[in-house]
Amino acid sequence: MFQTFEVTARPEQGPPRLQELRKKISAAKLDGFIVPRADAHQGEYVAARDARLAWLTGFTGSAGFCVVLPEIASVFIDGRYRTQVKAQVADVYTPVPWPETTMADWLRSQLPKGGRVGFDPWLHTVEQITQAEKALAGSGVELVKCENLVDLVWEDQPDAPMEPAKAHPIEYAGESHEDKRARLANTLVSGGERAAIITLPDSICWLLNIRGADIERNPVVHAFAILHADASVDLFSQPHKYDDLSTHLGADVRIHPPAGFLEAVGALEGPVRIDVTTVPQIVADVLGDSARHGAEPCALPKACKNEAEIEGAAQAHLRDGAAVVELLCWLDAQPPGSVSEIQVVKQLEQMRRRDDALQDISFETIAGTGPNGAIMHYRVTEETDSTLEDGHLIVLDSGGQYLDGTTDITRTIAIGTPPRVACEAFTRVLAGMIAMSRLRWPSGLAGAHIEAIGRMPLWLAGQDFDHGLGHGVGAYLSVHEGPQRLSRISQVPLQAGMILSNEPGYYREGAFGIRIENLLAVQDAPALANGDAHRKMLEWRTLAFAPIDRRLILPELLDPAARDWLNSYHAQVATKIGPRVTAAAKEWLSAATAPI
Repeated sequence: MFQTFEVTARPEQGPPRLQELRKKISAAKLDGFIVPRADAHQGEYVAARDARLAWLTGFTGSAGFCVVLPEIASVFIDGRYRTQVKAQVADVYTPVPWPETTMADWLRSQLPKGGRVGFDPWLHTVEQITQAEKALAGSGVELVKCENLVDLVWEDQPDAPMEPAKAHPIEYAGESHEDKRARLANTLVSGGERAAIITLPDSICWLLNIRGADIERNPVVHAFAILHADASVDLFSQPHKYDDLSTHLGADVRIHPPAGFLEAVGALEGPVRIDVTTVPQIVADVLGDSARHGAEPCALPKACKNEAEIEGAAQAHLRDGAAVVELLCWLDAQPPGSVSEIQVVKQLEQMRRRDDALQDISFETIAGTGPNGAIMHYRVTEETDSTLEDGHLIVLDSGGQYLDGTTDITRTIAIGTPPRVACEAFTRVLAGMIAMSRLRWPSGLAGAHIEAIGRMPLWLAGQDFDHGLGHGVGAYLSVHEGPQRLSRISQVPLQAGMILSNEPGYYREGAFGIRIENLLAVQDAPALANGDAHRKMLEWRTLAFAPIDRRLILPELLDPAARDWLNSYHAQVATKIGPRVTAAAKEWLSAATAPI
Protein backbone atom coordinates (compact mmCIF):
# COMPACT_ATOMS: atom_id res chain seq x y z
CA MET A 1 0.00 0.00 0.00
CA PHE A 2 0.97 3.62 -0.43
CA GLN A 3 -0.48 4.49 2.96
CA THR A 4 0.78 3.08 6.22
CA PHE A 5 -0.74 3.24 9.66
CA GLU A 6 2.14 3.16 12.10
CA VAL A 7 2.45 5.79 14.81
CA THR A 8 5.13 8.21 13.59
CA ALA A 9 5.47 10.34 16.73
CA ARG A 10 4.59 9.86 20.37
CA PRO A 11 4.04 12.54 23.04
CA GLU A 12 6.40 10.82 25.48
CA GLN A 13 9.30 11.26 23.06
CA GLY A 14 9.04 15.02 23.32
CA PRO A 15 10.35 15.77 26.85
CA PRO A 16 13.79 14.10 26.56
CA ARG A 17 14.33 15.59 23.11
CA LEU A 18 13.37 19.01 24.40
CA GLN A 19 15.83 18.62 27.25
CA GLU A 20 18.69 17.84 24.85
CA LEU A 21 17.78 20.76 22.61
CA ARG A 22 17.85 23.15 25.57
CA LYS A 23 21.40 22.02 26.29
CA LYS A 24 22.42 23.00 22.77
CA ILE A 25 20.62 26.34 23.08
CA SER A 26 22.51 27.10 26.27
CA ALA A 27 25.83 25.99 24.77
CA ALA A 28 25.25 28.35 21.82
CA LYS A 29 24.76 31.21 24.32
CA LEU A 30 21.19 31.70 23.14
CA ASP A 31 17.97 32.23 25.05
CA GLY A 32 15.80 30.33 22.60
CA PHE A 33 15.50 28.60 19.25
CA ILE A 34 12.75 28.52 16.61
CA VAL A 35 11.76 25.18 15.06
CA PRO A 36 9.59 25.65 11.94
CA ARG A 37 7.77 23.04 9.88
CA ALA A 38 9.56 24.19 6.72
CA ASP A 39 12.58 22.80 4.91
CA ALA A 40 15.16 24.75 2.88
CA HIS A 41 12.94 24.69 -0.21
CA GLN A 42 10.07 26.40 1.64
CA GLY A 43 7.33 24.20 0.21
CA GLU A 44 4.40 23.04 2.32
CA TYR A 45 5.50 19.42 2.33
CA VAL A 46 8.73 18.07 3.81
CA ALA A 47 10.67 14.83 3.56
CA ALA A 48 11.20 12.67 6.64
CA ARG A 49 14.69 14.11 7.09
CA ASP A 50 13.26 17.62 7.43
CA ALA A 51 10.34 16.82 9.77
CA ARG A 52 12.06 18.53 12.70
CA LEU A 53 8.90 19.94 14.25
CA ALA A 54 7.25 16.51 14.35
CA TRP A 55 10.39 14.83 15.68
CA LEU A 56 10.80 17.34 18.51
CA THR A 57 7.20 17.84 19.59
CA GLY A 58 5.12 15.00 18.15
CA PHE A 59 2.89 17.45 16.25
CA THR A 60 2.45 16.27 12.64
CA GLY A 61 0.27 19.01 11.17
CA SER A 62 1.19 20.67 7.88
CA ALA A 63 1.63 24.15 9.38
CA GLY A 64 2.98 25.51 12.63
CA PHE A 65 6.21 26.04 14.53
CA CYS A 66 7.72 25.73 17.98
CA VAL A 67 9.68 28.28 20.01
CA VAL A 68 11.85 26.83 22.75
CA LEU A 69 12.95 29.01 25.68
CA PRO A 70 14.65 27.89 28.93
CA GLU A 71 11.40 27.65 30.91
CA ILE A 72 8.70 27.28 28.27
CA ALA A 73 8.27 25.73 24.83
CA SER A 74 5.20 26.57 22.78
CA VAL A 75 3.74 25.01 19.65
CA PHE A 76 1.97 27.58 17.49
CA ILE A 77 -0.95 26.09 15.55
CA ASP A 78 -3.83 27.48 13.50
CA GLY A 79 -7.52 26.58 13.76
CA ARG A 80 -7.19 23.36 11.75
CA TYR A 81 -5.04 21.68 14.38
CA ARG A 82 -6.31 22.80 17.78
CA THR A 83 -7.95 19.46 18.43
CA GLN A 84 -5.13 17.40 16.92
CA VAL A 85 -2.35 19.09 18.87
CA LYS A 86 -3.92 18.14 22.20
CA ALA A 87 -3.45 14.46 21.45
CA GLN A 88 0.01 14.70 19.90
CA VAL A 89 2.18 16.81 22.21
CA ALA A 90 3.27 16.25 25.80
CA ASP A 91 2.39 18.74 28.53
CA VAL A 92 5.92 20.18 28.39
CA TYR A 93 4.66 22.01 25.29
CA THR A 94 2.09 24.78 25.44
CA PRO A 95 -0.20 25.11 22.40
CA VAL A 96 -0.58 28.71 21.27
CA PRO A 97 -3.39 29.84 18.91
CA TRP A 98 -1.76 31.32 15.82
CA PRO A 99 -1.96 33.71 14.00
CA GLU A 100 -4.15 35.28 16.70
CA THR A 101 -1.00 35.29 18.85
CA THR A 102 2.08 36.16 16.83
CA MET A 103 5.54 34.87 17.61
CA ALA A 104 6.74 38.43 18.24
CA ASP A 105 3.99 39.17 20.76
CA TRP A 106 4.67 35.88 22.53
CA LEU A 107 8.43 36.54 22.68
CA ARG A 108 7.84 40.02 24.06
CA SER A 109 5.73 38.56 26.87
CA GLN A 110 8.09 35.66 27.63
CA LEU A 111 11.35 37.63 27.37
CA PRO A 112 10.42 41.02 28.89
CA LYS A 113 14.09 41.83 29.47
CA GLY A 114 15.08 40.79 25.96
CA GLY A 115 17.18 37.89 24.77
CA ARG A 116 18.87 36.17 21.83
CA VAL A 117 16.68 33.71 19.91
CA GLY A 118 18.37 31.55 17.30
CA PHE A 119 17.02 30.49 13.91
CA ASP A 120 18.30 28.51 10.94
CA PRO A 121 18.36 30.99 8.01
CA TRP A 122 17.69 28.17 5.54
CA LEU A 123 14.34 27.40 7.17
CA HIS A 124 12.74 30.85 7.32
CA THR A 125 11.72 33.07 4.43
CA VAL A 126 12.85 36.64 3.97
CA GLU A 127 9.33 37.87 4.71
CA GLN A 128 9.06 35.88 7.94
CA ILE A 129 12.29 37.25 9.36
CA THR A 130 11.63 40.81 8.17
CA GLN A 131 8.18 40.87 9.75
CA ALA A 132 9.39 39.29 13.00
CA GLU A 133 12.31 41.72 13.36
CA LYS A 134 10.05 44.67 12.69
CA ALA A 135 7.54 43.47 15.29
CA LEU A 136 10.33 42.90 17.83
CA ALA A 137 11.93 46.32 17.36
CA GLY A 138 12.61 47.96 20.70
CA SER A 139 11.85 44.80 22.69
CA GLY A 140 15.44 43.80 23.32
CA VAL A 141 14.70 40.43 21.67
CA GLU A 142 17.22 39.71 18.92
CA LEU A 143 16.85 37.03 16.21
CA VAL A 144 20.24 35.40 15.68
CA LYS A 145 21.26 33.27 12.70
CA CYS A 146 22.80 29.98 13.76
CA GLU A 147 23.25 26.35 12.72
CA ASN A 148 20.28 24.05 13.08
CA LEU A 149 20.32 22.96 16.71
CA VAL A 150 17.69 20.24 16.21
CA ASP A 151 19.99 18.47 13.76
CA LEU A 152 22.69 18.42 16.46
CA VAL A 153 20.52 16.31 18.78
CA TRP A 154 18.61 14.23 16.20
CA GLU A 155 20.87 11.18 16.19
CA ASP A 156 18.84 8.94 13.87
CA GLN A 157 17.85 11.66 11.41
CA PRO A 158 16.89 10.02 8.09
CA ASP A 159 19.05 10.44 5.03
CA ALA A 160 18.13 12.97 2.38
CA PRO A 161 15.88 11.48 -0.33
CA MET A 162 17.69 10.46 -3.51
CA GLU A 163 14.93 9.30 -5.85
CA PRO A 164 15.53 9.71 -9.61
CA ALA A 165 13.73 12.39 -11.59
CA LYS A 166 11.72 11.56 -14.70
CA ALA A 167 10.44 13.50 -17.69
CA HIS A 168 6.81 14.65 -17.66
CA PRO A 169 5.42 13.95 -21.15
CA ILE A 170 4.38 16.87 -23.33
CA GLU A 171 0.95 15.29 -23.83
CA TYR A 172 0.26 15.99 -20.15
CA ALA A 173 2.33 19.17 -19.74
CA GLY A 174 0.84 20.89 -22.78
CA GLU A 175 3.92 23.11 -23.26
CA SER A 176 7.60 22.31 -23.67
CA HIS A 177 10.05 23.38 -21.00
CA GLU A 178 11.95 25.32 -23.67
CA ASP A 179 8.86 27.44 -24.30
CA LYS A 180 8.19 27.84 -20.58
CA ARG A 181 11.73 28.99 -19.92
CA ALA A 182 11.61 31.46 -22.81
CA ARG A 183 8.23 32.81 -21.71
CA LEU A 184 9.36 33.38 -18.14
CA ALA A 185 12.74 34.77 -19.20
CA ASN A 186 10.92 37.43 -21.20
CA THR A 187 9.29 38.64 -18.00
CA LEU A 188 12.76 39.02 -16.46
CA VAL A 189 14.01 40.98 -19.44
CA SER A 190 10.93 43.22 -19.36
CA GLY A 191 11.59 43.95 -15.69
CA GLY A 192 15.27 44.66 -16.20
CA GLU A 193 16.28 41.59 -14.19
CA ARG A 194 19.24 39.33 -14.93
CA ALA A 195 18.00 36.22 -13.13
CA ALA A 196 15.46 34.80 -10.69
CA ILE A 197 15.91 32.41 -7.77
CA ILE A 198 13.47 29.48 -7.56
CA THR A 199 13.43 27.21 -4.51
CA LEU A 200 9.96 25.63 -4.54
CA PRO A 201 10.22 22.02 -5.78
CA ASP A 202 6.86 22.04 -7.57
CA SER A 203 7.78 25.24 -9.42
CA ILE A 204 11.06 23.75 -10.63
CA CYS A 205 9.33 20.54 -11.70
CA TRP A 206 6.67 22.49 -13.56
CA LEU A 207 9.23 24.70 -15.29
CA LEU A 208 11.42 21.84 -16.52
CA ASN A 209 8.61 19.32 -17.15
CA ILE A 210 10.07 16.83 -14.71
CA ARG A 211 8.64 14.92 -11.78
CA GLY A 212 10.25 13.13 -8.85
CA ALA A 213 9.64 11.24 -5.63
CA ASP A 214 11.64 13.08 -2.99
CA ILE A 215 8.57 13.88 -0.87
CA GLU A 216 5.88 11.33 -0.11
CA ARG A 217 2.62 11.87 -2.00
CA ASN A 218 4.17 14.73 -4.01
CA PRO A 219 5.83 13.94 -7.36
CA VAL A 220 8.61 16.50 -6.92
CA VAL A 221 12.39 16.52 -6.81
CA HIS A 222 14.49 18.48 -4.31
CA ALA A 223 16.38 21.22 -6.15
CA PHE A 224 17.25 24.90 -6.28
CA ALA A 225 17.26 26.77 -9.57
CA ILE A 226 18.53 29.99 -11.09
CA LEU A 227 16.55 31.06 -14.15
CA HIS A 228 18.59 33.47 -16.27
CA ALA A 229 17.32 36.16 -18.60
CA ASP A 230 18.68 34.18 -21.58
CA ALA A 231 16.22 31.35 -20.66
CA SER A 232 18.95 29.01 -19.42
CA VAL A 233 18.73 27.39 -16.00
CA ASP A 234 21.32 26.38 -13.46
CA LEU A 235 19.84 23.49 -11.51
CA PHE A 236 21.32 22.57 -8.13
CA SER A 237 20.37 19.03 -7.23
CA GLN A 238 22.02 15.65 -6.88
CA PRO A 239 23.32 15.05 -10.44
CA HIS A 240 22.72 11.29 -10.43
CA LYS A 241 18.97 11.94 -10.21
CA TYR A 242 19.12 13.18 -13.81
CA ASP A 243 21.20 10.42 -15.41
CA ASP A 244 18.38 9.59 -17.85
CA LEU A 245 17.29 13.17 -18.56
CA SER A 246 20.17 14.75 -20.50
CA THR A 247 18.24 14.62 -23.78
CA HIS A 248 15.05 15.89 -22.19
CA LEU A 249 16.69 18.83 -20.40
CA GLY A 250 19.14 19.81 -23.14
CA ALA A 251 22.27 21.95 -23.01
CA ASP A 252 20.54 25.03 -21.59
CA VAL A 253 19.78 23.31 -18.30
CA ARG A 254 23.02 22.89 -16.39
CA ILE A 255 23.08 20.53 -13.40
CA HIS A 256 25.30 21.17 -10.37
CA PRO A 257 25.63 19.61 -6.90
CA PRO A 258 23.51 21.41 -4.27
CA ALA A 259 26.60 22.46 -2.31
CA GLY A 260 27.43 24.99 -5.03
CA PHE A 261 24.13 26.86 -4.85
CA LEU A 262 25.05 29.70 -2.50
CA GLU A 263 28.37 30.30 -4.24
CA ALA A 264 26.56 30.58 -7.58
CA VAL A 265 24.02 32.96 -6.05
CA GLY A 266 26.80 35.15 -4.71
CA ALA A 267 28.41 35.34 -8.16
CA LEU A 268 25.27 36.63 -9.89
CA GLU A 269 25.16 40.15 -11.26
CA GLY A 270 21.95 41.90 -10.30
CA PRO A 271 19.21 42.69 -10.35
CA VAL A 272 18.14 39.17 -9.26
CA ARG A 273 14.49 38.54 -8.52
CA ILE A 274 13.56 36.83 -5.28
CA ASP A 275 10.11 36.17 -3.87
CA VAL A 276 10.35 37.12 -0.21
CA THR A 277 7.50 34.74 0.64
CA THR A 278 9.37 31.66 -0.62
CA VAL A 279 13.12 32.33 -0.69
CA PRO A 280 15.12 31.45 2.46
CA GLN A 281 16.70 34.30 4.38
CA ILE A 282 20.20 32.98 3.70
CA VAL A 283 19.76 33.51 -0.05
CA ALA A 284 18.87 37.19 0.47
CA ASP A 285 21.86 37.54 2.77
CA VAL A 286 24.20 36.23 0.05
CA LEU A 287 22.63 38.38 -2.69
CA GLY A 288 22.76 41.58 -0.67
CA ASP A 289 22.01 44.66 -2.77
CA SER A 290 21.60 42.55 -5.93
CA ALA A 291 18.23 41.25 -4.71
CA ARG A 292 15.05 42.68 -6.18
CA HIS A 293 11.75 41.68 -4.64
CA GLY A 294 9.10 40.28 -6.97
CA ALA A 295 6.75 37.38 -7.56
CA GLU A 296 8.25 33.94 -8.02
CA PRO A 297 8.19 33.65 -11.85
CA CYS A 298 6.62 30.18 -12.00
CA ALA A 299 3.84 30.70 -9.45
CA LEU A 300 1.12 32.31 -11.56
CA PRO A 301 1.90 30.54 -14.88
CA LYS A 302 1.87 27.20 -13.05
CA ALA A 303 -1.45 28.03 -11.42
CA CYS A 304 -3.13 28.90 -14.74
CA LYS A 305 -3.37 25.47 -16.34
CA ASN A 306 -3.36 25.08 -20.10
CA GLU A 307 -5.95 23.05 -22.00
CA ALA A 308 -3.96 19.81 -21.77
CA GLU A 309 -3.58 20.14 -18.01
CA ILE A 310 -7.26 20.96 -17.46
CA GLU A 311 -8.43 18.07 -19.62
CA GLY A 312 -5.95 15.76 -17.94
CA ALA A 313 -7.36 16.74 -14.55
CA ALA A 314 -10.90 16.21 -15.82
CA GLN A 315 -10.12 12.71 -17.09
CA ALA A 316 -8.24 11.80 -13.92
CA HIS A 317 -11.26 12.86 -11.87
CA LEU A 318 -13.61 10.68 -13.88
CA ARG A 319 -11.50 7.60 -13.25
CA ASP A 320 -10.99 8.64 -9.63
CA GLY A 321 -14.72 9.18 -9.26
CA ALA A 322 -15.30 5.60 -10.37
CA ALA A 323 -12.98 4.37 -7.62
CA VAL A 324 -14.82 6.49 -5.04
CA VAL A 325 -18.18 5.13 -6.20
CA GLU A 326 -16.94 1.54 -5.92
CA LEU A 327 -15.82 2.32 -2.37
CA LEU A 328 -19.11 3.97 -1.41
CA CYS A 329 -21.06 1.03 -2.81
CA TRP A 330 -18.91 -1.40 -0.82
CA LEU A 331 -19.20 0.69 2.35
CA ASP A 332 -22.97 0.90 2.09
CA ALA A 333 -23.14 -2.89 2.13
CA GLN A 334 -21.22 -3.18 5.42
CA PRO A 335 -23.39 -3.33 8.57
CA PRO A 336 -22.65 -0.69 11.23
CA GLY A 337 -20.00 -1.92 13.63
CA SER A 338 -18.41 -4.31 11.12
CA VAL A 339 -15.58 -2.26 9.57
CA SER A 340 -12.88 0.10 10.81
CA GLU A 341 -11.29 3.26 9.47
CA ILE A 342 -8.19 1.40 8.28
CA GLN A 343 -10.33 -1.09 6.37
CA VAL A 344 -12.02 1.81 4.58
CA VAL A 345 -8.67 3.38 3.67
CA LYS A 346 -7.30 0.08 2.37
CA GLN A 347 -10.42 -0.62 0.35
CA LEU A 348 -10.36 2.81 -1.28
CA GLU A 349 -6.70 2.48 -2.21
CA GLN A 350 -7.43 -0.93 -3.70
CA MET A 351 -10.13 0.66 -5.87
CA ARG A 352 -7.77 3.41 -7.03
CA ARG A 353 -5.00 0.94 -7.82
CA ARG A 354 -7.11 -0.55 -10.60
CA ASP A 355 -6.02 2.48 -12.66
CA ASP A 356 -2.58 1.97 -14.25
CA ALA A 357 -2.08 5.76 -14.37
CA LEU A 358 -2.09 5.98 -10.56
CA GLN A 359 1.38 6.82 -9.24
CA ASP A 360 0.55 7.46 -5.58
CA ILE A 361 -2.17 8.85 -3.37
CA SER A 362 -2.07 12.66 -3.25
CA PHE A 363 -2.05 12.78 0.58
CA GLU A 364 -2.66 10.46 3.49
CA THR A 365 -6.34 9.52 3.28
CA ILE A 366 -8.41 11.09 6.04
CA ALA A 367 -11.00 8.57 7.24
CA GLY A 368 -12.39 9.85 10.53
CA THR A 369 -15.51 8.29 12.01
CA GLY A 370 -17.53 9.71 14.88
CA PRO A 371 -15.37 12.00 17.07
CA ASN A 372 -12.33 11.41 14.85
CA GLY A 373 -14.16 13.22 12.06
CA ALA A 374 -13.90 16.43 14.07
CA ILE A 375 -10.08 16.29 13.75
CA MET A 376 -9.75 18.14 10.46
CA HIS A 377 -6.51 16.49 9.31
CA TYR A 378 -6.96 13.19 11.13
CA ARG A 379 -4.54 10.39 10.24
CA VAL A 380 -5.65 6.93 11.32
CA THR A 381 -3.05 4.66 12.96
CA GLU A 382 -3.16 1.17 14.43
CA GLU A 383 -3.69 2.81 17.82
CA THR A 384 -6.48 5.21 16.83
CA ASP A 385 -8.31 2.91 14.38
CA SER A 386 -12.02 3.13 15.23
CA THR A 387 -15.06 1.15 14.20
CA LEU A 388 -17.81 2.76 12.13
CA GLU A 389 -20.82 2.56 14.47
CA ASP A 390 -24.52 3.20 13.98
CA GLY A 391 -25.18 6.94 14.12
CA HIS A 392 -21.64 7.87 13.11
CA LEU A 393 -20.62 10.11 10.25
CA ILE A 394 -17.33 9.31 8.53
CA VAL A 395 -15.33 12.06 6.83
CA LEU A 396 -13.51 10.52 3.86
CA ASP A 397 -11.03 12.96 2.32
CA SER A 398 -8.72 11.42 -0.26
CA GLY A 399 -7.08 11.79 -3.64
CA GLY A 400 -4.75 10.28 -6.18
CA GLN A 401 -1.65 11.30 -8.09
CA TYR A 402 -2.28 10.25 -11.69
CA LEU A 403 0.01 10.87 -14.65
CA ASP A 404 -2.58 13.22 -16.09
CA GLY A 405 -3.78 14.97 -12.95
CA THR A 406 -4.02 15.31 -9.18
CA THR A 407 -7.34 14.61 -7.48
CA ASP A 408 -8.80 15.57 -4.10
CA ILE A 409 -12.35 14.77 -3.06
CA THR A 410 -14.19 14.61 0.26
CA ARG A 411 -17.46 12.93 1.06
CA THR A 412 -19.15 12.60 4.45
CA ILE A 413 -21.11 9.38 4.76
CA ALA A 414 -23.83 8.33 7.19
CA ILE A 415 -23.35 5.05 9.05
CA GLY A 416 -26.71 3.66 10.05
CA THR A 417 -29.15 6.33 11.22
CA PRO A 418 -27.51 9.75 11.61
CA PRO A 419 -28.67 12.19 14.32
CA ARG A 420 -30.78 15.11 13.14
CA VAL A 421 -28.34 17.70 14.46
CA ALA A 422 -25.70 16.25 12.15
CA CYS A 423 -28.11 16.26 9.20
CA GLU A 424 -28.92 19.92 9.82
CA ALA A 425 -25.24 20.86 9.84
CA PHE A 426 -24.55 18.67 6.80
CA THR A 427 -27.30 20.37 4.81
CA ARG A 428 -25.90 23.81 5.68
CA VAL A 429 -22.43 22.71 4.58
CA LEU A 430 -23.92 21.35 1.36
CA ALA A 431 -25.82 24.60 0.77
CA GLY A 432 -22.56 26.53 1.03
CA MET A 433 -20.76 24.13 -1.28
CA ILE A 434 -23.55 24.46 -3.86
CA ALA A 435 -23.65 28.25 -3.57
CA MET A 436 -19.95 28.44 -4.42
CA SER A 437 -20.31 25.91 -7.24
CA ARG A 438 -23.08 28.02 -8.85
CA LEU A 439 -21.24 31.30 -8.51
CA ARG A 440 -20.46 33.68 -11.36
CA TRP A 441 -18.24 36.63 -10.51
CA PRO A 442 -16.53 39.59 -12.18
CA SER A 443 -12.98 39.08 -13.37
CA GLY A 444 -10.42 40.57 -11.02
CA LEU A 445 -11.86 39.27 -7.77
CA ALA A 446 -9.70 37.22 -5.43
CA GLY A 447 -10.55 34.37 -3.09
CA ALA A 448 -10.98 36.81 -0.20
CA HIS A 449 -13.82 38.53 -2.08
CA ILE A 450 -15.97 35.45 -2.63
CA GLU A 451 -15.03 32.95 0.09
CA ALA A 452 -17.89 34.00 2.38
CA ILE A 453 -20.40 32.63 -0.16
CA GLY A 454 -19.53 29.11 0.98
CA ARG A 455 -19.89 29.98 4.67
CA MET A 456 -23.13 31.95 4.69
CA PRO A 457 -25.56 29.07 5.44
CA LEU A 458 -23.47 28.12 8.46
CA TRP A 459 -23.09 31.72 9.58
CA LEU A 460 -26.86 32.17 9.56
CA ALA A 461 -27.04 29.31 12.07
CA GLY A 462 -24.24 30.72 14.25
CA GLN A 463 -21.74 28.13 12.99
CA ASP A 464 -18.43 28.22 11.09
CA PHE A 465 -15.24 26.24 10.43
CA ASP A 466 -11.58 27.03 11.01
CA HIS A 467 -10.00 26.33 7.63
CA GLY A 468 -10.08 28.03 4.28
CA LEU A 469 -12.86 27.26 1.85
CA GLY A 470 -10.45 26.06 -0.79
CA HIS A 471 -6.84 25.63 -1.90
CA GLY A 472 -5.15 25.52 -5.27
CA VAL A 473 -4.28 22.15 -6.80
CA GLY A 474 -1.40 21.25 -9.12
CA ALA A 475 -1.32 19.28 -12.37
CA TYR A 476 0.24 15.98 -11.27
CA LEU A 477 2.04 18.07 -8.68
CA SER A 478 1.30 19.18 -5.12
CA VAL A 479 -2.29 18.76 -4.01
CA HIS A 480 -1.92 22.10 -2.21
CA GLU A 481 -0.71 24.75 -4.65
CA GLY A 482 -0.41 28.52 -4.48
CA PRO A 483 -0.87 31.33 -5.00
CA GLN A 484 -4.59 30.81 -5.65
CA ARG A 485 -6.83 30.15 -2.65
CA LEU A 486 -10.43 30.53 -1.54
CA SER A 487 -9.47 32.22 1.69
CA ARG A 488 -10.31 35.42 3.51
CA ILE A 489 -6.62 36.38 3.34
CA SER A 490 -6.01 35.62 -0.36
CA GLN A 491 -5.64 38.69 -2.56
CA VAL A 492 -4.58 36.83 -5.75
CA PRO A 493 -7.20 37.42 -8.48
CA LEU A 494 -8.74 34.20 -9.77
CA GLN A 495 -7.97 33.51 -13.44
CA ALA A 496 -9.14 31.03 -16.05
CA GLY A 497 -7.24 27.75 -15.77
CA MET A 498 -6.79 27.80 -12.01
CA ILE A 499 -7.93 24.67 -10.17
CA LEU A 500 -9.20 25.05 -6.62
CA SER A 501 -11.03 22.98 -4.06
CA ASN A 502 -14.46 23.93 -2.74
CA GLU A 503 -14.68 22.32 0.70
CA PRO A 504 -16.82 23.87 3.42
CA GLY A 505 -17.12 21.87 6.62
CA TYR A 506 -18.35 21.77 10.17
CA TYR A 507 -16.68 20.12 13.18
CA ARG A 508 -18.16 19.44 16.60
CA GLU A 509 -15.33 18.30 18.88
CA GLY A 510 -16.00 14.95 20.49
CA ALA A 511 -19.03 14.26 18.31
CA PHE A 512 -18.69 14.42 14.52
CA GLY A 513 -17.14 16.16 11.55
CA ILE A 514 -18.52 17.14 8.15
CA ARG A 515 -16.76 18.17 4.95
CA ILE A 516 -17.89 18.08 1.33
CA GLU A 517 -15.31 18.80 -1.36
CA ASN A 518 -15.16 18.99 -5.13
CA LEU A 519 -12.37 20.37 -7.27
CA LEU A 520 -13.35 23.18 -9.62
CA ALA A 521 -11.60 24.89 -12.53
CA VAL A 522 -11.99 28.61 -13.23
CA GLN A 523 -13.24 29.33 -16.74
CA ASP A 524 -14.63 32.27 -18.69
CA ALA A 525 -18.39 32.59 -18.26
CA PRO A 526 -20.57 33.00 -21.35
CA ALA A 527 -22.42 36.28 -21.73
CA LEU A 528 -26.00 36.42 -20.49
CA ALA A 529 -28.85 38.04 -22.41
CA ASN A 530 -29.34 40.92 -19.97
CA GLY A 531 -25.78 41.07 -18.63
CA ASP A 532 -23.30 43.92 -18.98
CA ALA A 533 -21.67 43.42 -22.36
CA HIS A 534 -18.47 45.13 -21.23
CA ARG A 535 -18.04 43.11 -18.02
CA LYS A 536 -15.95 39.93 -18.17
CA MET A 537 -17.31 37.24 -15.87
CA LEU A 538 -15.86 33.99 -14.60
CA GLU A 539 -17.47 30.76 -13.44
CA TRP A 540 -16.57 27.26 -12.27
CA ARG A 541 -16.25 24.01 -14.15
CA THR A 542 -16.82 21.09 -11.80
CA LEU A 543 -14.15 18.40 -12.14
CA ALA A 544 -15.03 15.91 -9.38
CA PHE A 545 -18.00 13.57 -9.72
CA ALA A 546 -19.26 11.32 -6.92
CA PRO A 547 -22.62 11.19 -5.14
CA ILE A 548 -23.35 13.26 -2.05
CA ASP A 549 -25.04 11.23 0.68
CA ARG A 550 -28.77 11.90 0.33
CA ARG A 551 -29.45 10.33 3.77
CA LEU A 552 -27.79 13.34 5.39
CA ILE A 553 -29.74 15.96 3.43
CA LEU A 554 -32.80 17.74 4.83
CA PRO A 555 -34.38 18.97 1.57
CA GLU A 556 -36.50 21.57 3.33
CA LEU A 557 -33.32 23.43 4.31
CA LEU A 558 -32.25 23.81 0.68
CA ASP A 559 -33.77 26.49 -1.55
CA PRO A 560 -35.19 25.40 -4.95
CA ALA A 561 -32.12 26.56 -6.88
CA ALA A 562 -29.84 24.49 -4.65
CA ARG A 563 -32.05 21.42 -5.03
CA ASP A 564 -32.02 21.87 -8.80
CA TRP A 565 -28.22 22.13 -8.80
CA LEU A 566 -27.89 18.97 -6.69
CA ASN A 567 -30.26 16.98 -8.89
CA SER A 568 -28.44 18.16 -12.01
CA TYR A 569 -25.07 17.29 -10.49
CA HIS A 570 -26.25 13.83 -9.49
CA ALA A 571 -27.60 13.25 -12.99
CA GLN A 572 -24.13 14.10 -14.35
CA VAL A 573 -22.53 11.73 -11.85
CA ALA A 574 -24.77 8.91 -13.02
CA THR A 575 -24.06 9.67 -16.69
CA LYS A 576 -20.30 10.18 -16.39
CA ILE A 577 -19.42 7.57 -13.77
CA GLY A 578 -22.06 4.89 -14.37
CA PRO A 579 -20.36 3.40 -17.47
CA ARG A 580 -17.04 3.20 -15.59
CA VAL A 581 -18.07 1.02 -12.65
CA THR A 582 -19.12 -2.58 -12.04
CA ALA A 583 -22.73 -3.66 -12.49
CA ALA A 584 -23.31 -3.74 -8.73
CA ALA A 585 -21.85 -0.27 -8.26
CA LYS A 586 -23.87 1.07 -11.18
CA GLU A 587 -27.08 -0.21 -9.60
CA TRP A 588 -26.10 1.35 -6.28
CA LEU A 589 -25.19 4.60 -8.04
CA SER A 590 -28.60 4.82 -9.67
CA ALA A 591 -30.27 4.91 -6.26
CA ALA A 592 -27.62 7.20 -4.74
CA THR A 593 -28.15 9.82 -7.44
CA ALA A 594 -31.96 9.79 -7.51
CA PRO A 595 -33.51 13.28 -7.39
CA ILE A 596 -34.50 14.75 -4.05
